[in-house]
Amino acid sequence: MSETSAHVPKSRRDRPAKPPLSREAIVQKGLDLLEAGGPANLSLRKIAAALDTGSASLYVYVENLNHLHALMLDKALDEIAAPGTDRAPLERVKSVLESYLRILLARRGLAQIAGSTMPEGENWMRLNEILLDGLLEAGVRPERAAWGIDLLLLQMTATAAEKSSWREQGDVIGRTARAYASASEEAYPRLHQLHDLIFDGPGPRRQAWFLDVLLGGIAHTPLPAQSTAADRETRQGAPGASA
Repeated sequence: MSETSAHVPKSRRDRPAKPPLSREAIVQKGLDLLEAGGPANLSLRKIAAALDTGSASLYVYVENLNHLHALMLDKALDEIAAPGTDRAPLERVKSVLESYLRILLARRGLAQIAGSTMPEGENWMRLNEILLDGLLEAGVRPERAAWGIDLLLLQMTATAAEKSSWREQGDVIGRTARAYASASEEAYPRLHQLHDLIFDGPGPRRQAWFLDVLLGGIAHTPLPAQSTAADRETRQGAPGASA
């Protein structure tokens, strides 16, 4: 190669063409960055850089980072395993909840995103539909089923977030168990008495019990009576009171 040819500038047209920007590409790149570095690694600026475009281009497809989180979660839920209709209704509920938990734990950081995101896509609605169908077929009253799916999904999301954090932090359970075991019997008599039982039992066994407790409570616990106007005024005037 001559010295002259070595310095011939290359046209941008010689570069490989970029794939067209799309919502699907943005969501997938978000999942890739999340897997690589967790939630702290995720921003619209980093996604834009990885896609070789400007941040402003992303706003054509996503409203903001929270909207992207919702889309990412819904994309991941495409892997939800729908239980067979030959199974008992509550067994279908348990099966799809366990599938949801596995999905959240399979990707780094996804559980943390799920804990702070209100999903809205087709896969999230499909998950809710399966839960409602199982509860109603099991004879749960409609109003309890409607509130119950929120409780069930909150439990599984919190469980996933906890387990995901533990993977990053190391032997969290062991440290806590040792602290409880060394607690003063005089100051903490109940902890001293039950510390072995508190940490007894493998995760799957505990999770199965949690679901049985929640499902039993949903089926048999009536909703609270509707609030009166006076009750609402009292709550609204109380600092820190929930609506």
